[in-house]
Amino acid sequence: MPLTSPSVSRLPRQVPSRLFHRVALPHFPKTLRETLQEVIPAKQEQLKKLKTEHGNTVVGDVKVDNIIGGMRGLKAMLWDASVLDPIEGIRFHGLSIPDCQKVLPPAPGGKEILPESMLWLLLTGQVPTPEQTLGLSRELAEKGELPKFLVELVDSFPQTLHPMTQLSMAVAALNHDSSFQAAYEKGIKKTEYWTHTLEDCINLIARLPALAARIYRNVYKPGTPLPAINKDLDLVGNYSNLLGYGDNESLTEYLRLYIALHGDHEGGNASAHTAHLVGSTLADPYLAYSAALSALAGPLHGLANQEVLRWQMAMQKELGSDVSLEQIKEYLWKTLKSGQVVPGYGHGVLRNPDPRFIALQEFCETRPELRDSPIIKLVQQTFQVAPDVLKEHGKTKNPYPNVDAASGCVLYHYGLTEFKYYTVIFGVSRALGALTQLVWARALGLPLERPKSVSIDVLQQLVKQP
Repeated sequence: MPLTSPSVSRLPRQVPSRLFHRVALPHFPKTLRETLQEVIPAKQEQLKKLKTEHGNTVVGDVKVDNIIGGMRGLKAMLWDASVLDPIEGIRFHGLSIPDCQKVLPPAPGGKEILPESMLWLLLTGQVPTPEQTLGLSRELAEKGELPKFLVELVDSFPQTLHPMTQLSMAVAALNHDSSFQAAYEKGIKKTEYWTHTLEDCINLIARLPALAARIYRNVYKPGTPLPAINKDLDLVGNYSNLLGYGDNESLTEYLRLYIALHGDHEGGNASAHTAHLVGSTLADPYLAYSAALSALAGPLHGLANQEVLRWQMAMQKELGSDVSLEQIKEYLWKTLKSGQVVPGYGHGVLRNPDPRFIALQEFCETRPELRDSPIIKLVQQTFQVAPDVLKEHGKTKNPYPNVDAASGCVLYHYGLTEFKYYTVIFGVSRALGALTQLVWARALGLPLERPKSVSIDVLQQLVKQP
Protein backbone atom coordinates (compact mmCIF):
# COMPACT_ATOMS: atom_id res chain seq x y z
CA MET A 1 0.00 0.00 0.00
CA PRO A 2 1.46 3.44 -0.81
CA LEU A 3 2.87 5.40 2.11
CA THR A 4 0.43 8.24 1.38
CA SER A 5 -2.66 6.07 1.85
CA PRO A 6 -5.16 7.06 4.54
CA SER A 7 -4.52 3.91 6.57
CA VAL A 8 -0.85 4.82 6.98
CA SER A 9 -1.67 8.34 8.07
CA ARG A 10 -3.90 6.94 10.89
CA LEU A 11 -0.99 4.93 12.45
CA PRO A 12 0.22 6.23 15.83
CA ARG A 13 3.33 8.35 15.56
CA GLN A 14 5.08 6.47 18.37
CA VAL A 15 4.95 2.84 19.42
CA PRO A 16 4.78 2.36 23.20
CA SER A 17 8.18 1.29 24.48
CA ARG A 18 6.67 -1.57 26.49
CA LEU A 19 5.89 -3.40 23.22
CA PHE A 20 9.58 -3.81 22.47
CA HIS A 21 10.01 -6.01 25.53
CA ARG A 22 7.41 -8.41 24.23
CA VAL A 23 8.80 -8.87 20.69
CA ALA A 24 11.79 -11.22 20.26
CA LEU A 25 14.36 -10.08 17.70
CA PRO A 26 14.48 -12.36 14.68
CA HIS A 27 17.26 -14.97 14.69
CA PHE A 28 19.22 -15.20 11.46
CA PRO A 29 21.21 -18.44 11.02
CA LYS A 30 24.84 -18.12 9.99
CA THR A 31 25.48 -18.04 6.28
CA LEU A 32 27.80 -20.52 4.57
CA ARG A 33 30.51 -17.85 4.30
CA GLU A 34 30.22 -16.92 7.99
CA THR A 35 30.42 -20.56 9.01
CA LEU A 36 33.55 -21.07 6.89
CA GLN A 37 35.14 -17.97 8.37
CA GLU A 38 34.86 -19.67 11.76
CA VAL A 39 35.98 -23.15 10.62
CA ILE A 40 38.94 -22.26 8.38
CA PRO A 41 41.30 -20.76 11.03
CA ALA A 42 41.10 -23.92 13.15
CA LYS A 43 41.91 -26.13 10.15
CA GLN A 44 44.75 -23.84 9.16
CA GLU A 45 46.26 -24.08 12.62
CA GLN A 46 45.78 -27.86 12.67
CA LEU A 47 47.65 -28.26 9.40
CA LYS A 48 50.40 -25.82 10.42
CA LYS A 49 51.00 -27.74 13.63
CA LEU A 50 51.05 -31.05 11.78
CA LYS A 51 53.62 -29.73 9.30
CA THR A 52 55.80 -28.20 12.03
CA GLU A 53 55.79 -31.22 14.33
CA HIS A 54 55.64 -34.08 11.83
CA GLY A 55 56.79 -32.76 8.44
CA ASN A 56 59.61 -35.31 8.27
CA THR A 57 57.59 -38.16 9.74
CA VAL A 58 57.24 -41.06 7.30
CA VAL A 59 53.73 -42.36 6.73
CA GLY A 60 53.77 -45.51 4.65
CA ASP A 61 56.64 -44.78 2.28
CA VAL A 62 56.45 -40.98 2.12
CA LYS A 63 56.99 -38.03 4.40
CA VAL A 64 54.12 -35.92 5.65
CA ASP A 65 55.70 -33.00 3.77
CA ASN A 66 55.22 -34.92 0.51
CA ILE A 67 51.56 -35.53 1.25
CA ILE A 68 50.65 -31.95 2.17
CA GLY A 69 53.29 -30.20 0.05
CA GLY A 70 51.96 -30.82 -3.45
CA MET A 71 53.73 -34.19 -3.80
CA ARG A 72 56.87 -32.21 -4.68
CA GLY A 73 59.76 -34.51 -5.50
CA LEU A 74 57.69 -37.66 -4.98
CA LYS A 75 58.65 -40.32 -7.54
CA ALA A 76 55.26 -41.74 -8.47
CA MET A 77 54.80 -41.30 -12.22
CA LEU A 78 56.17 -42.86 -15.40
CA TRP A 79 57.23 -40.36 -18.09
CA ASP A 80 59.68 -41.62 -20.66
CA ALA A 81 60.44 -38.64 -22.88
CA SER A 82 62.44 -36.41 -20.56
CA VAL A 83 64.09 -36.36 -17.15
CA LEU A 84 64.86 -33.22 -15.18
CA ASP A 85 68.08 -33.28 -13.17
CA PRO A 86 68.43 -30.56 -10.50
CA ILE A 87 72.00 -29.76 -11.56
CA GLU A 88 72.15 -30.61 -15.28
CA GLY A 89 68.65 -29.56 -16.22
CA ILE A 90 66.41 -31.28 -18.74
CA ARG A 91 67.43 -34.20 -20.92
CA PHE A 92 65.26 -35.47 -23.74
CA HIS A 93 65.80 -39.21 -24.10
CA GLY A 94 69.25 -38.64 -22.64
CA LEU A 95 70.13 -35.63 -24.80
CA SER A 96 70.87 -32.29 -23.13
CA ILE A 97 69.79 -29.02 -24.74
CA PRO A 98 73.27 -28.41 -26.20
CA ASP A 99 73.17 -31.98 -27.55
CA CYS A 100 69.80 -31.33 -29.17
CA GLN A 101 71.05 -28.11 -30.71
CA LYS A 102 73.87 -30.06 -32.33
CA VAL A 103 71.94 -33.04 -33.68
CA LEU A 104 68.29 -32.09 -34.24
CA PRO A 105 67.64 -30.75 -37.76
CA PRO A 106 66.83 -27.04 -38.19
CA ALA A 107 64.67 -25.50 -40.90
CA PRO A 108 66.29 -25.22 -44.32
CA GLY A 109 68.51 -22.15 -44.14
CA GLY A 110 67.95 -21.80 -40.38
CA LYS A 111 70.02 -22.68 -37.34
CA GLU A 112 67.49 -23.35 -34.56
CA ILE A 113 65.86 -26.67 -33.67
CA LEU A 114 62.71 -27.43 -35.62
CA PRO A 115 59.88 -28.41 -33.24
CA GLU A 116 59.09 -31.26 -35.65
CA SER A 117 62.51 -32.76 -34.96
CA MET A 118 61.91 -32.44 -31.21
CA LEU A 119 58.48 -34.05 -31.69
CA TRP A 120 60.14 -36.97 -33.49
CA LEU A 121 62.73 -37.35 -30.71
CA LEU A 122 60.13 -37.21 -27.91
CA LEU A 123 57.91 -39.74 -29.64
CA THR A 124 60.51 -42.26 -30.85
CA GLY A 125 63.62 -41.67 -28.76
CA GLN A 126 65.54 -41.31 -32.02
CA VAL A 127 67.12 -38.35 -33.80
CA PRO A 128 65.36 -37.86 -37.15
CA THR A 129 67.16 -37.25 -40.40
CA PRO A 130 66.56 -33.94 -42.20
CA GLU A 131 64.42 -35.85 -44.71
CA GLN A 132 62.27 -37.39 -41.98
CA THR A 133 61.85 -33.98 -40.34
CA LEU A 134 60.79 -32.34 -43.60
CA GLY A 135 58.36 -35.18 -44.26
CA LEU A 136 56.79 -34.64 -40.83
CA SER A 137 56.59 -30.89 -41.50
CA ARG A 138 54.74 -31.63 -44.72
CA GLU A 139 52.30 -33.98 -42.99
CA LEU A 140 51.53 -31.41 -40.29
CA ALA A 141 51.00 -28.65 -42.87
CA GLU A 142 48.63 -30.84 -44.88
CA LYS A 143 46.56 -31.47 -41.72
CA GLY A 144 46.76 -27.91 -40.42
CA GLU A 145 43.52 -26.35 -41.66
CA LEU A 146 40.73 -25.90 -39.13
CA PRO A 147 37.33 -27.55 -39.68
CA LYS A 148 34.48 -25.17 -40.49
CA PHE A 149 32.58 -25.80 -37.25
CA LEU A 150 35.63 -24.85 -35.20
CA VAL A 151 36.24 -21.65 -37.15
CA GLU A 152 32.64 -20.63 -36.47
CA LEU A 153 32.97 -21.53 -32.80
CA VAL A 154 36.20 -19.58 -32.26
CA ASP A 155 34.87 -16.58 -34.17
CA SER A 156 31.82 -16.55 -31.88
CA PHE A 157 33.92 -16.11 -28.71
CA PRO A 158 33.74 -12.67 -27.08
CA GLN A 159 36.84 -10.63 -27.82
CA THR A 160 37.22 -10.12 -24.07
CA LEU A 161 37.46 -13.86 -23.33
CA HIS A 162 41.01 -14.72 -22.22
CA PRO A 163 43.07 -16.26 -25.06
CA MET A 164 43.92 -19.32 -22.95
CA THR A 165 40.25 -19.90 -22.18
CA GLN A 166 39.52 -19.75 -25.90
CA LEU A 167 42.35 -22.17 -26.67
CA SER A 168 41.23 -24.69 -24.05
CA MET A 169 37.59 -24.55 -25.20
CA ALA A 170 38.49 -24.89 -28.86
CA VAL A 171 40.84 -27.84 -28.28
CA ALA A 172 38.12 -29.61 -26.30
CA ALA A 173 35.66 -28.99 -29.15
CA LEU A 174 38.01 -30.70 -31.62
CA ASN A 175 37.12 -34.00 -29.97
CA HIS A 176 34.13 -33.80 -32.34
CA ASP A 177 36.55 -35.37 -34.84
CA SER A 178 38.41 -37.68 -32.46
CA SER A 179 39.62 -40.89 -34.07
CA PHE A 180 40.16 -42.47 -30.65
CA GLN A 181 36.68 -41.67 -29.39
CA ALA A 182 35.02 -42.96 -32.56
CA ALA A 183 37.06 -46.17 -32.52
CA TYR A 184 36.46 -46.74 -28.81
CA GLU A 185 32.71 -46.40 -29.23
CA LYS A 186 32.79 -49.00 -32.03
CA GLY A 187 34.96 -51.32 -29.97
CA ILE A 188 38.69 -51.84 -30.50
CA LYS A 189 41.39 -53.93 -28.88
CA LYS A 190 43.50 -52.34 -26.19
CA THR A 191 46.55 -53.05 -28.31
CA GLU A 192 45.14 -50.66 -30.92
CA TYR A 193 44.53 -47.74 -28.56
CA TRP A 194 47.86 -46.12 -29.33
CA THR A 195 47.31 -45.95 -33.08
CA HIS A 196 44.14 -43.90 -32.78
CA THR A 197 45.71 -41.82 -30.01
CA LEU A 198 48.62 -41.07 -32.33
CA GLU A 199 46.27 -39.97 -35.10
CA ASP A 200 44.49 -37.56 -32.75
CA CYS A 201 47.76 -36.22 -31.38
CA ILE A 202 49.26 -35.52 -34.79
CA ASN A 203 46.04 -33.87 -35.98
CA LEU A 204 45.91 -31.67 -32.88
CA ILE A 205 49.55 -30.59 -33.11
CA ALA A 206 49.01 -29.81 -36.79
CA ARG A 207 45.99 -27.60 -36.09
CA LEU A 208 47.36 -25.70 -33.09
CA PRO A 209 49.19 -22.98 -35.10
CA ALA A 210 46.07 -22.07 -37.12
CA LEU A 211 43.93 -22.20 -33.99
CA ALA A 212 46.31 -20.14 -31.87
CA ALA A 213 46.77 -17.60 -34.67
CA ARG A 214 43.02 -17.24 -35.18
CA ILE A 215 42.59 -16.49 -31.48
CA TYR A 216 45.36 -13.89 -31.71
CA ARG A 217 43.71 -12.27 -34.73
CA ASN A 218 40.24 -12.21 -33.15
CA VAL A 219 41.41 -10.75 -29.83
CA TYR A 220 44.09 -8.29 -30.93
CA LYS A 221 43.68 -7.62 -34.65
CA PRO A 222 40.03 -8.22 -35.56
CA GLY A 223 39.27 -7.99 -39.24
CA THR A 224 42.81 -8.78 -40.34
CA PRO A 225 42.73 -11.50 -43.02
CA LEU A 226 44.41 -14.79 -42.18
CA PRO A 227 46.57 -16.44 -44.84
CA ALA A 228 46.10 -20.07 -45.77
CA ILE A 229 48.43 -22.79 -44.49
CA ASN A 230 51.51 -22.99 -46.70
CA LYS A 231 52.23 -26.67 -47.36
CA ASP A 232 55.91 -25.87 -47.99
CA LEU A 233 56.48 -24.27 -44.57
CA ASP A 234 57.31 -25.94 -41.29
CA LEU A 235 55.03 -25.81 -38.25
CA VAL A 236 56.47 -22.57 -36.81
CA GLY A 237 57.02 -21.06 -40.25
CA ASN A 238 53.27 -21.29 -40.74
CA TYR A 239 52.53 -20.15 -37.19
CA SER A 240 54.70 -17.05 -37.57
CA ASN A 241 53.14 -16.29 -40.95
CA LEU A 242 49.61 -16.68 -39.56
CA LEU A 243 50.46 -14.32 -36.69
CA GLY A 244 51.57 -11.72 -39.22
CA TYR A 245 55.30 -12.03 -38.58
CA GLY A 246 56.24 -14.28 -41.48
CA ASP A 247 58.70 -11.74 -42.84
CA ASN A 248 60.54 -11.53 -39.51
CA GLU A 249 63.14 -14.27 -39.84
CA SER A 250 64.63 -13.59 -36.40
CA LEU A 251 61.31 -13.91 -34.57
CA THR A 252 60.45 -17.04 -36.56
CA GLU A 253 63.78 -18.62 -35.60
CA TYR A 254 63.25 -17.60 -31.99
CA LEU A 255 59.80 -19.19 -31.97
CA ARG A 256 61.28 -22.41 -33.36
CA LEU A 257 63.79 -22.51 -30.51
CA TYR A 258 61.23 -21.44 -27.89
CA ILE A 259 58.65 -24.04 -28.92
CA ALA A 260 61.21 -26.83 -29.20
CA LEU A 261 62.73 -26.10 -25.76
CA HIS A 262 59.36 -25.68 -24.02
CA GLY A 263 58.00 -28.87 -25.58
CA ASP A 264 58.61 -31.11 -22.57
CA HIS A 265 59.89 -30.69 -19.04
CA GLU A 266 59.30 -34.03 -17.36
CA GLY A 267 55.84 -35.28 -16.44
CA GLY A 268 55.33 -33.85 -12.98
CA ASN A 269 54.64 -30.24 -13.96
CA ALA A 270 51.01 -29.22 -13.73
CA SER A 271 50.10 -29.22 -17.43
CA ALA A 272 51.90 -32.46 -18.35
CA HIS A 273 50.55 -34.22 -15.28
CA THR A 274 47.02 -33.01 -16.02
CA ALA A 275 47.19 -34.39 -19.56
CA HIS A 276 48.45 -37.71 -18.20
CA LEU A 277 45.79 -37.87 -15.47
CA VAL A 278 42.86 -37.04 -17.75
CA GLY A 279 44.24 -39.30 -20.49
CA SER A 280 44.43 -42.19 -18.02
CA THR A 281 40.61 -42.19 -17.93
CA LEU A 282 40.75 -42.97 -21.69
CA ALA A 283 39.43 -39.51 -22.49
CA ASP A 284 40.62 -38.68 -25.98
CA PRO A 285 43.73 -36.49 -26.49
CA TYR A 286 41.67 -33.40 -27.26
CA LEU A 287 39.92 -33.50 -23.88
CA ALA A 288 43.14 -34.43 -22.09
CA TYR A 289 45.11 -31.58 -23.60
CA SER A 290 42.28 -29.10 -23.12
CA ALA A 291 42.50 -29.84 -19.40
CA ALA A 292 46.28 -29.46 -19.55
CA LEU A 293 45.87 -26.01 -21.10
CA SER A 294 43.64 -24.99 -18.19
CA ALA A 295 46.46 -25.96 -15.83
CA LEU A 296 48.95 -24.06 -17.98
CA ALA A 297 46.80 -20.95 -17.65
CA GLY A 298 47.42 -20.78 -13.89
CA PRO A 299 49.62 -17.99 -12.46
CA LEU A 300 51.91 -20.55 -10.80
CA HIS A 301 52.59 -22.30 -14.10
CA GLY A 302 52.34 -20.85 -17.59
CA LEU A 303 51.78 -17.18 -16.79
CA ALA A 304 55.26 -16.71 -15.35
CA ASN A 305 56.99 -15.14 -18.36
CA GLN A 306 54.51 -12.29 -18.57
CA GLU A 307 54.98 -11.62 -14.85
CA VAL A 308 58.73 -11.35 -15.49
CA LEU A 309 58.20 -8.90 -18.32
CA ARG A 310 55.89 -6.70 -16.23
CA TRP A 311 58.46 -6.66 -13.43
CA GLN A 312 61.37 -5.88 -15.77
CA MET A 313 59.41 -3.08 -17.44
CA ALA A 314 58.45 -1.62 -14.06
CA MET A 315 62.16 -1.64 -13.16
CA GLN A 316 63.03 0.00 -16.46
CA LYS A 317 60.39 2.69 -15.91
CA GLU A 318 61.60 3.46 -12.40
CA LEU A 319 65.35 3.37 -13.03
CA GLY A 320 65.40 4.75 -16.56
CA SER A 321 68.09 4.03 -19.14
CA ASP A 322 71.78 3.47 -18.51
CA VAL A 323 71.08 1.41 -15.39
CA SER A 324 73.95 0.34 -13.14
CA LEU A 325 74.28 -3.05 -11.45
CA GLU A 326 74.06 -1.32 -8.08
CA GLN A 327 70.70 0.23 -9.02
CA ILE A 328 69.40 -3.18 -10.06
CA LYS A 329 70.62 -4.65 -6.78
CA GLU A 330 68.72 -1.99 -4.84
CA TYR A 331 65.58 -2.65 -6.91
CA LEU A 332 65.86 -6.39 -6.19
CA TRP A 333 66.04 -5.72 -2.46
CA LYS A 334 63.09 -3.36 -2.73
CA THR A 335 61.08 -6.14 -4.40
CA LEU A 336 62.03 -8.70 -1.75
CA LYS A 337 61.44 -6.39 1.21
CA SER A 338 57.96 -5.62 -0.09
CA GLY A 339 57.12 -9.31 0.37
CA GLN A 340 57.19 -10.15 -3.33
CA VAL A 341 59.29 -12.75 -5.11
CA VAL A 342 61.68 -11.95 -7.94
CA PRO A 343 59.84 -13.35 -10.98
CA GLY A 344 61.84 -15.59 -13.28
CA TYR A 345 64.14 -16.83 -10.52
CA GLY A 346 63.89 -20.14 -8.68
CA HIS A 347 62.46 -23.47 -9.78
CA GLY A 348 60.69 -26.39 -8.13
CA VAL A 349 63.39 -28.84 -9.20
CA LEU A 350 66.41 -27.02 -10.68
CA ARG A 351 69.30 -25.88 -8.48
CA ASN A 352 71.38 -24.29 -11.24
CA PRO A 353 70.62 -21.80 -14.03
CA ASP A 354 67.98 -23.28 -16.33
CA PRO A 355 69.70 -24.56 -19.52
CA ARG A 356 66.71 -23.25 -21.46
CA PHE A 357 67.47 -19.75 -20.15
CA ILE A 358 71.10 -20.16 -21.21
CA ALA A 359 70.01 -21.27 -24.69
CA LEU A 360 67.75 -18.23 -25.08
CA GLN A 361 70.54 -15.95 -23.85
CA GLU A 362 72.90 -17.44 -26.42
CA PHE A 363 70.28 -16.79 -29.10
CA CYS A 364 70.17 -13.14 -28.02
CA GLU A 365 73.94 -12.90 -28.28
CA THR A 366 73.81 -13.94 -31.95
CA ARG A 367 71.38 -11.17 -32.90
CA PRO A 368 72.67 -7.57 -32.96
CA GLU A 369 69.18 -6.14 -32.49
CA LEU A 370 68.77 -8.18 -29.29
CA ARG A 371 72.23 -7.33 -27.98
CA ASP A 372 71.29 -3.66 -28.28
CA SER A 373 67.73 -4.03 -26.91
CA PRO A 374 67.27 -2.14 -23.59
CA ILE A 375 64.90 -4.78 -22.18
CA ILE A 376 67.24 -7.66 -23.11
CA LYS A 377 70.22 -5.79 -21.64
CA LEU A 378 68.24 -5.39 -18.42
CA VAL A 379 67.57 -9.15 -18.34
CA GLN A 380 71.28 -9.85 -18.71
CA GLN A 381 72.26 -7.29 -16.07
CA THR A 382 69.70 -8.71 -13.65
CA PHE A 383 71.24 -12.16 -14.16
CA GLN A 384 74.60 -10.74 -13.05
CA VAL A 385 73.19 -9.44 -9.78
CA ALA A 386 70.12 -11.45 -8.76
CA PRO A 387 71.70 -14.78 -7.71
CA ASP A 388 73.92 -13.13 -5.09
CA VAL A 389 71.05 -11.01 -3.77
CA LEU A 390 68.79 -14.07 -3.48
CA LYS A 391 71.54 -16.06 -1.75
CA GLU A 392 71.98 -13.26 0.77
CA HIS A 393 68.22 -13.07 1.23
CA GLY A 394 68.33 -16.76 2.10
CA LYS A 395 64.75 -17.77 1.36
CA THR A 396 65.16 -19.17 -2.17
CA LYS A 397 66.35 -22.76 -2.70
CA ASN A 398 67.39 -21.95 -6.26
CA PRO A 399 68.65 -18.36 -6.71
CA TYR A 400 69.21 -18.82 -10.44
CA PRO A 401 67.08 -17.84 -13.45
CA ASN A 402 64.59 -20.16 -15.08
CA VAL A 403 63.52 -19.95 -18.71
CA ASP A 404 60.83 -17.36 -17.95
CA ALA A 405 63.47 -14.81 -16.98
CA ALA A 406 64.16 -14.20 -20.69
CA SER A 407 61.47 -15.76 -22.88
CA GLY A 408 58.76 -13.09 -22.78
CA CYS A 409 61.23 -10.20 -23.10
CA VAL A 410 62.42 -11.46 -26.49
CA LEU A 411 58.83 -11.73 -27.76
CA TYR A 412 58.19 -8.19 -26.57
CA HIS A 413 61.27 -6.84 -28.34
CA TYR A 414 60.13 -8.31 -31.66
CA GLY A 415 56.75 -6.59 -31.39
CA LEU A 416 54.62 -9.38 -29.94
CA THR A 417 53.60 -7.19 -27.02
CA GLU A 418 50.28 -8.75 -26.01
CA PHE A 419 51.19 -10.24 -22.61
CA LYS A 420 48.07 -12.37 -22.23
CA TYR A 421 48.87 -14.20 -25.42
CA TYR A 422 52.29 -15.49 -24.32
CA THR A 423 50.86 -18.52 -22.56
CA VAL A 424 49.09 -19.53 -25.78
CA ILE A 425 52.51 -19.88 -27.43
CA PHE A 426 53.57 -21.99 -24.45
CA GLY A 427 50.43 -24.07 -25.04
CA VAL A 428 51.36 -24.69 -28.67
CA SER A 429 54.75 -25.88 -27.45
CA ARG A 430 53.81 -28.08 -24.47
CA ALA A 431 51.63 -30.19 -26.77
CA LEU A 432 54.80 -31.82 -28.11
CA GLY A 433 55.58 -33.58 -24.84
CA ALA A 434 52.14 -34.00 -23.32
CA LEU A 435 50.63 -35.54 -26.45
CA THR A 436 53.53 -37.82 -27.34
CA GLN A 437 53.39 -39.28 -23.86
CA LEU A 438 49.67 -39.95 -24.22
CA VAL A 439 50.59 -42.16 -27.16
CA TRP A 440 53.07 -44.05 -24.99
CA ALA A 441 50.65 -44.30 -22.08
CA ARG A 442 48.23 -46.15 -24.34
CA ALA A 443 50.98 -48.21 -26.02
CA LEU A 444 52.29 -49.35 -22.62
CA GLY A 445 48.81 -49.95 -21.24
CA LEU A 446 49.30 -47.60 -18.29
CA PRO A 447 46.36 -47.74 -15.87
CA LEU A 448 43.94 -45.18 -14.54
CA GLU A 449 45.76 -42.85 -12.16
CA ARG A 450 44.20 -43.10 -8.70
CA PRO A 451 46.33 -42.02 -5.72
CA LYS A 452 45.09 -42.46 -2.15
CA SER A 453 44.09 -39.33 -0.28
CA VAL A 454 43.88 -38.82 3.50
CA SER A 455 42.20 -36.23 5.69
CA ILE A 456 44.06 -34.07 8.21
CA ASP A 457 42.47 -36.06 11.06
CA VAL A 458 43.54 -39.38 9.57
CA LEU A 459 47.05 -38.06 8.94
CA GLN A 460 47.29 -36.99 12.58
CA GLN A 461 46.36 -40.52 13.62
CA LEU A 462 48.89 -42.09 11.25
CA VAL A 463 51.84 -40.03 12.51
CA LYS A 464 51.17 -41.25 16.05
CA GLN A 465 51.39 -44.90 15.03
CA PRO A 466 54.71 -46.62 15.79
